[in-house]
Amino acid sequence: MTEVPTTAFDRARTGLWVSLQKHLALLYGAETAFTKAVAFADSFPFLAPEVEPELLAEYHRQRSALRDLFIDETNQLDTLAKAIRTKGYTEDEKKQLYLLLLGYLDIAAQVFGRLAVQVPVRLPKDEEEEATQARFERVRSLARLQVKGLPGLLR
Repeated sequence: MTEVPTTAFDRARTGLWVSLQKHLALLYGAETAFTKAVAFADSFPFLAPEVEPELLAEYHRQRSALRDLFIDETNQLDTLAKAIRTKGYTEDEKKQLYLLLLGYLDIAAQVFGRLAVQVPVRLPKDEEEEATQARFERVRSLARLQVKGLPGLLR
């Protein structure tokens, strides 16, 4: 059997795929824990004074963990998107990498979106979380633009 030499792009694509699978596992773990922590609420926003203190404390722990993951993931995704853009891959190769990244971003957006929806009635303003949300959307928009290309957006 003859071995086909792998290119730098093939290694990058495989590495990205493996990395995104690991990130998905972390994301799903955090989502599962957060889901359990908000199980007490029938609707959102919920009234914090009506929640047992232990349940509310667990909610805040899991929300904080999901928020921290959101910030970390966004930082890494931003760096990754920049790396893809600056590498010497062909436009089609870059598009493939951005497509993988965009799939992850769309899943992550659903999970991290819970930070804005599944909240108590009065949640203190979190400027870092808001800035991260804006940055996440910029990375997502960049990936979408790279996949669609300018001609795809003009149709």
